[in-house]
Amino acid sequence: MTPAVEFRGIEVRFGRTRALAPLDLTVARGETLAMLGPSGSGKSTALKALAGFVRPSAGRVLLDGRDVTDLPPHRRGLGVVVQSYALFPHMRVDGNVAFGLRAHGVSKSDTTRRVGEVLDLVGMGQYARRYPRELSGGQQQRVALARALAIRPRVLLLDEPLSALDAALREDMVAELLRLRAELPDTTLVYVTHDQGEALALADRIALMRDSRLVETGPCEQLYRRPATEFAASFLGAANLIPVELIRAEGDRLVTVRLGGRELAAEPTGAIADGQAVALGVRPHRVEVRAAGSPDALPALVRGVRWRGSGYRVDLELRHDGSEIRAEVSGVDGLPGVGEPVGVSIPDGCPLVGIGAGT
Repeated sequence: MTPAVEFRGIEVRFGRTRALAPLDLTVARGETLAMLGPSGSGKSTALKALAGFVRPSAGRVLLDGRDVTDLPPHRRGLGVVVQSYALFPHMRVDGNVAFGLRAHGVSKSDTTRRVGEVLDLVGMGQYARRYPRELSGGQQQRVALARALAIRPRVLLLDEPLSALDAALREDMVAELLRLRAELPDTTLVYVTHDQGEALALADRIALMRDSRLVETGPCEQLYRRPATEFAASFLGAANLIPVELIRAEGDRLVTVRLGGRELAAEPTGAIADGQAVALGVRPHRVEVRAAGSPDALPALVRGVRWRGSGYRVDLELRHDGSEIRAEVSGVDGLPGVGEPVGVSIPDGCPLVGIGAGT
């Protein structure tokens, strides 16, 4: 089946600055792809090239197999939602939502009907006669979504749509977007964010960006549980990267590593070159803090303890090599103090990633 979206070698330069390295990426029809990465990673630039707001320096953009690289934004048939809402302050809610329909020459009767439909879809039907200034941030973002959906786009682009909202409103809007996904199964979503929680909650697949280039892509659970690169392991889920020594391979999916004199089974997640340094990617919640001297535990010192609301973050230093790692501890019983010796237990089956290559 023809992909809904194709980036074919899309590169963006501003003078001597390369904002996006050549990007090859496809998005299937009905799929939600999250482009995830830190600021300056190139994710928003890629979205702007797709929308037609930025002219690629090289490469082609295809929508449903049709080359749209040379088409202006209004002729691409895309819905776009940005973080600043971009509502017209002098227009009421219904006027904002109707704007794109009128620009496409939709009749007055059909415009009125479709405005009502999409406002009801996003739960804003009763606010049709209000002005943007009379709405909360979350309500304005719902109106922006309604305006983008009114033209019935095959592809909906969302550029950091929730970043201007507070934490509670973001949770509400994530739930709203999940509901919309269920009600619009044929609509393709390309969602740009730096928030991994949003990406994991909403997307079918994640394209992880760094330094203007695509680092890794795959289904959300795969990238979280089996990251193939050092950057993916540390950025997505903040895994500890603990240096280990590769001892032996036992088939394609299991290797034995040595950590502080102890042997552990690990799962390789990408190609590892001979002699390459390797590390275990261990999520903080999988690090178990025990009493000092516990059997099969690595000696460590507590370097910091921070309350995180749902539990505590414990910063640790492994005694055998000085590596610094983090643990998440939910309870307060026996919580160690700074400077105290403890034991650290690392489970078998953690992903093994190569250090310094493909990061």
